[in-house]
Amino acid sequence: MKITFNIHYHTEAGYKPAVVGSIDELGAWQAVLAKEMQDCGGGRWELEVDIPFFVKAFEYHYLLKSPDGTAVNESGNKNHSARFITGKERYYLFDYWQVAPYNPALYTSAFTQAVFAHPQQHCPPEDEEKEIIIRVNNPYIDKNQHLAISGNHPSLGMWQPELAPEMICTDFPMWEIRLSKNEISFPLEYKFLIRDKKKQVIHWETGENRTLPQLPCSDEAVYIISGFPYRDDRALWKGAGTVIPLFSLRSEQSFGIGDMHDLKLLIDWATMTNQRLVQILPVNDTTRTHTWRDSYPYSAISIYALHPIYISLADLGTLKDEKKMAAYRLKQQELNKKNAVDYEETEKYKLQYCRDYFEQESARILRSQAFKSFVSANRIWLVPYSAFCYFREKYKTADFSKWGEDAHCQPFHIQALCSEESKIYPEISFTYFLQFVLHSQFKAVSDYAKRKGVILKGDLPIGVHRHSVETWIEPSYFNTNQQAGAPPDDFSDTGQNWGFPTYNWDVMEHDDFIWWKKRFRKLEDYFTCFRIDHILGFFRIWEVPTDYVQGLCGHFRPALPYTPAEIESFGLKWNERYLKPRIGRAHLDEIFSPAAHKELGAYLFDEDSDHLTLKPSCNTQRKIEAIFGKRTDALSNELRQGLYAVANQVLFIEDPYEPGRYHPRIAGTKSLAFAELSENEKSAFERLSNYFFYERHNIFWKNVALKRLKPLTGSTDMLICGEDLGMIPEPVHDVMQQLNILSLELERAPKTLGHHFSCLPRLPYMSVCTTSTHDMSPLRLWWHSFPEIRQQYYQSVLRRNGTAPATCSPRIASQIIKNHLDAASILTVIPLQDWLSASDELRNQRIEDERINIPVNPDHYWRYRMHLTLEKLLAADGFNEKIRTMIADSGR
Repeated sequence: MKITFNIHYHTEAGYKPAVVGSIDELGAWQAVLAKEMQDCGGGRWELEVDIPFFVKAFEYHYLLKSPDGTAVNESGNKNHSARFITGKERYYLFDYWQVAPYNPALYTSAFTQAVFAHPQQHCPPEDEEKEIIIRVNNPYIDKNQHLAISGNHPSLGMWQPELAPEMICTDFPMWEIRLSKNEISFPLEYKFLIRDKKKQVIHWETGENRTLPQLPCSDEAVYIISGFPYRDDRALWKGAGTVIPLFSLRSEQSFGIGDMHDLKLLIDWATMTNQRLVQILPVNDTTRTHTWRDSYPYSAISIYALHPIYISLADLGTLKDEKKMAAYRLKQQELNKKNAVDYEETEKYKLQYCRDYFEQESARILRSQAFKSFVSANRIWLVPYSAFCYFREKYKTADFSKWGEDAHCQPFHIQALCSEESKIYPEISFTYFLQFVLHSQFKAVSDYAKRKGVILKGDLPIGVHRHSVETWIEPSYFNTNQQAGAPPDDFSDTGQNWGFPTYNWDVMEHDDFIWWKKRFRKLEDYFTCFRIDHILGFFRIWEVPTDYVQGLCGHFRPALPYTPAEIESFGLKWNERYLKPRIGRAHLDEIFSPAAHKELGAYLFDEDSDHLTLKPSCNTQRKIEAIFGKRTDALSNELRQGLYAVANQVLFIEDPYEPGRYHPRIAGTKSLAFAELSENEKSAFERLSNYFFYERHNIFWKNVALKRLKPLTGSTDMLICGEDLGMIPEPVHDVMQQLNILSLELERAPKTLGHHFSCLPRLPYMSVCTTSTHDMSPLRLWWHSFPEIRQQYYQSVLRRNGTAPATCSPRIASQIIKNHLDAASILTVIPLQDWLSASDELRNQRIEDERINIPVNPDHYWRYRMHLTLEKLLAADGFNEKIRTMIADSGR
């Protein structure tokens, strides 16, 4: 076949467009092998290529080669594509240089597969031989609408919109129509328009008429004209949604915890109230101890496996043993009466039910083609995960360092262990079964959401547990001698220590980030949108040495730590004592009470006449933690926290990767070590700290993030959101904007220095606006807990006089939600607790029960559960009509 590429592009002298594509004849995606185009004058460029007949389709894009050999790609995220018709030997492709679409979010699977999804159509048989194919991209077309083309020729309706032929949706958002060259005259002028099912015009595209000039004369040739995307001047699309952890849902069918069946009911409620998005927290398996400590959803033991606790027993099937079935129903009633999730009891009985059902049905299930297909398609992760689960139960711990000869993953061994011939296959197959059921149920819910036009949004945790499948089978990707966390923020003055190992990004980059790309692909099985938890971790992560319990003495990685000479250039003479924790006698009373003073001799000794330091037996926070163990009396708690504080009294931290280079301790100006400096030394330390944390790394971290995130965002069609709260480096906004990642915006957590609240009408369009997150107090609890902020908000934001009421009434809650719905963000996503706060009848009277997480507490029990059933919520006609009206009035 002979293919001729045509493009209009005005270049500077010495620059040439070129074509690179997925086949060898176009360089197999290697830019250095891209085929240069020939200048035909007037900004028109052409390239003719011979392609073997067996090639039925390929993808390609254009790039611009400079005189020095460098190349610049088109800015669009999608490649051009060509599909060939059997029997045709000559093709002319007329393209345009792709630019970023005016609303890139609409081109993601959130819209092309859910909100505006259109079924794939095939060319009518009578049009298959027509030579001219006109294509255009337009995702912004409701499911009950279609695209049409009108023009100056009878075949296009002679500009009469009711006669304009419909285009077919071959690969949404791509629309096309086929015309016969012999039936039209040139030049052909045309425009696109959107019509409803009654052929009423919804919108004409803007701008001048499109023109198709005389085409090259060639018998049996096919001409594919791919024009600029639909020119749209309608108001930007905006939608509303709900966020809630899956475990927090409650229905009449659930078994002590939210499950896949409940998620479908939540989608029904979202559809009923004209919401377009449902967001949940991570649902990966977190099982390490079979205790409530496994309730933390961001501490996954597998980046692929789902948590068995989310299986819907109602959808799984019933037991034939009526006595057992009756006992389970009694337990279900007992667990469903509880205000919160009883994690341990729920997991115990749900797993036992699944085991009983598997014993009853295993012969049928294991023979089924669906089960076999699932195992075959997912073997690469399912086998090591199943082996991990087996060893966890065998050794009574998920800490694989305690697994003896199985501590190091041996691929051939675990393949044999998990084979059908293995003596433990009955147990392995049960694990396979659990994941098969979870996948089947979740996929059914995902497909249901798409049919309903609802975006299902997932959550990608930034880390994995240090005792996880991935750290066991792929240890080279992790730094297990460090802990991921966060620097001090509004949640915690001493920072956060999540305990996760940090990533070895150099190894990941060498593997082309395949580990992350596989994670993204797994999310695509269920979601059309996802949130990157702590997206700042792709710029730099807060690393905490394993000797520390708290996060205060961490450091950023990657970073540019100071040399002693650089430190002294700010006017602070370098001294090794800045690295060693100690406390001045004069400051002891600021940390310890008189009662605790009497005990300090066991933990501190004299460094000099004015200072004390920690004894070798307790000179790290981990040693201090071990000494006090689980003691909870007041004196032990005071001593524990006080000694932690002494361990934090340093001004610099040596870089573990570059000895002799140093990080200023974050919040060092608040330390007792800083208080002992001279005024000149204080001034110098403040300058070097401010420069280090707010200026030194900006360009460096921007380049790091682009190197990591660009290939990852380019590997998925999902709509991506980033949780960009906390200590935000300057380049974060630019990188997220460049990569079309939605930011997270909260009114009570403004990103503009000096502001108490965000200005909702001025938020960026490419953002998600919300009233609270799972790490914060829900709306009513926030209102109740901070009287001074409440009063300021009441007067400056709600514009009301007088004293703010102590409780957040439904009227006030409704106004706050309305303000958020009116925000400029593309998405306003409200926690379910906050939606319910707008109703006096439906709101939970125990506002403290609505808190999901307390970040400052690493041992928090994640157990919030909605207090009413989803069936009752679906039946709340008055409340649901109120939400529908609020959303409609906001233009969402």
